[in-house]
Amino acid sequence: MIGNLESMHFTRPRDLVIAGLIGFGIGLLGLQAFYDSLPGLPLLAGATLFVLAVVEVIIAVSVRGKIRDGRVVAALPVARSVALAKASSVFGSLMLGAWGGALVYLLPKRDLLIAAAADSRSAIVGAVSAAVLVAAALWLEHCCRNPDTGERDEPPRSTG
Repeated sequence: MIGNLESMHFTRPRDLVIAGLIGFGIGLLGLQAFYDSLPGLPLLAGATLFVLAVVEVIIAVSVRGKIRDGRVVAALPVARSVALAKASSVFGSLMLGAWGGALVYLLPKRDLLIAAAADSRSAIVGAVSAAVLVAAALWLEHCCRNPDTGERDEPPRSTG
């Protein structure tokens, strides 16, 4: 990677799995404890994650185009893009888990509660948006890799 990014590790699948499991637990336990006192979920509650995913795809296309054209890319914007991608992929995984926990709670109650049926649709929109955010963030991170180092995730090892 460029400059100080050499010591940075790219997002690991285990980090995303851990975030997703934490989100799942929070979503499921939160609804079990507080669902009766919560207002209904807006249908587009999770759609903001989709908007963020679109922004990250636009950034990825821009960075990828500059790198493919052989243009010099400043290290600071690339570092910011990688930081955005890492944060977004972990946050998206956390939210995917939370929406998944909500679905596990809501789907069995759809036939019993009208609110659960409406909230299930909101949870599906949120889960899909979160999954798209994770994918977009991982692609942005991939586009920020230095082509000179190939697909390596580890910094070069010293021989001394």
